[in-house]
Amino acid sequence: MIAKCELGLLAVLLTGCSRAPSFDLFGSLFPAWLACLAAGAVSAVLARWLISRAGIPLVFPVLVYPSLTMAVTCALWLAFFRL
Repeated sequence: MIAKCELGLLAVLLTGCSRAPSFDLFGSLFPAWLACLAAGAVSAVLARWLISRAGIPLVFPVLVYPSLTMAVTCALWLAFFRL
């Protein structure tokens, strides 16, 4: 007989067992998070270009651009692939 504690632990361990979001790209399954990351990186490059054209000085660009990439990546993931 399985104890309640073991049943609870089993439920926690099996919560992540679902199909990974991916889409078919040229006959190969492509992970959706990678597409979101690529779009986030492109948006950071675009933001860098816009900020440099506007002449806005950044104190810590080493922190700004990766943070912007991560924010856009997570926003795209939540917008298109939330389960």
